[in-house]
Amino acid sequence: MAGDCSFDVVSQFDEQELLNAIDQTRRDVQTRYDLKNTKTEITYEKDTITIVTDSTLTLKSVRDTLESKAVRRNLSLKIFKPGKEEDAAGGRVRQSIQLQQGISQELGKEIGKFIRESHPKVRTQIQGDGLRVLAKSRDELQAVIASVKEKDYPVPLQFINYRS
Repeated sequence: MAGDCSFDVVSQFDEQELLNAIDQTRRDVQTRYDLKNTKTEITYEKDTITIVTDSTLTLKSVRDTLESKAVRRNLSLKIFKPGKEEDAAGGRVRQSIQLQQGISQELGKEIGKFIRESHPKVRTQIQGDGLRVLAKSRDELQAVIASVKEKDYPVPLQFINYRS
């Protein structure tokens, strides 16, 4: 369809910015007087951040520091899905934080249904972990973006590949 305009709704984050936020948090932990001797370890794997530290109080402080560093680097806090605190070896505390990226099928259907109900001239297609929105005019697409931004979803949403 030659006359259509489109954009994609995705949920992703800049991995390099996340790495920078984690590195800054590690440096903060080494230099802050209240966290200096807590033997805190922050490990990052593909989709998980694991924090191991001395106590629940220091765990909360480290997590707050990580979240503040992430916000400064324009990362949404919705990407973090903290797990429950567990006991680790040596009387320490461990917490795994899952990283959320991509839009699930159920959420994609929910967003698509919301868009179709509020803007009947617009079509949506679920494509993998994203959602493509098609319309005849740019104005309709801009209205869709505005209405989706107003609604609060459990994942951060970005609007990319805007084509006319």
